[in-house]
Amino acid sequence: MNILITGAGGLLGREAAAVLAPRHKVTALTSWELDITDPDRVRQAVQRLAPEVVLNCAAFADVDACESERDRALAVNAAGPGNLALALARYGGKLIHISTDYVFDGQKPPPAAYTEEDAPNPLSWYGKTKLAGENAVKEVLENHAIVRTAWLYGRHGRGFLNLLIDLTVKRRLAEIRVVEDQFGTPTWAWRLAQQLARLIEADARGLFHATAEGWCSRYELARFFLEQMGIDCRIVPCPSTEFPTPAVRPKNSILENKGLKDAGLNLMRDWQEDMAEFAAKFREQLLSLSKADDKPSKNLGDI
Repeated sequence: MNILITGAGGLLGREAAAVLAPRHKVTALTSWELDITDPDRVRQAVQRLAPEVVLNCAAFADVDACESERDRALAVNAAGPGNLALALARYGGKLIHISTDYVFDGQKPPPAAYTEEDAPNPLSWYGKTKLAGENAVKEVLENHAIVRTAWLYGRHGRGFLNLLIDLTVKRRLAEIRVVEDQFGTPTWAWRLAQQLARLIEADARGLFHATAEGWCSRYELARFFLEQMGIDCRIVPCPSTEFPTPAVRPKNSILENKGLKDAGLNLMRDWQEDMAEFAAKFREQLLSLSKADDKPSKNLGDI
């Protein structure tokens, strides 16, 4: 199958390219190589490459920066997917678009999970632009699948797990505070890439949630990960009010993979099993990538 991956320089895009390339013809373009906010470039790329499937991993995912850079967020997260959908509607092909748990307001009491049938109600500009992107795809292209995920981690990029390593190993903090009133499911990007391959090869259409199974708080996540890494540090639970941020986060980001299960396509595993495997495989790499001169935010409420 001829597959185009956009946003291929990011955490998920790199994993998806690695998973799909052995079985398919894959063209993986970073956002520098293909700016999805430029409709002419998108149209030319789709016409030239003639992909059967476009996997859109491009996004402006800095949740707090979206609050101050609203035009950019709207262009990347909303107009960009719309440009891809319009090009595919013209030349043929399917769009797999990656979305987020932040389309929900998080008001359900944990452990109640959000399914594809729940009505979105985003709190942040990031969530609003991602929902607008979903709608832009649905409005112009019938041949699509929208995949919402949450709390992604992996060996590429710099996220919450890297911050934990920086603070505990490089900065040698004996104690760190992590919020205990935000709940969700840590999801391994490599596992999600496997799931995306399954959706592509099954020619699945519609709306899907795809996260690891189970759930935890940010605090429980930090404790479990550091234990798996063999890092000794006192983790102190605290409320999210201790870390005020420009963007409002949903308290409950737990998603249920109902669509995948109903279709018999669910490959996602328990989050603790995946994280234990991830830590065992990449412990040395993660430690070596943590730079002493980095200056990560001390807000450990966000992945």
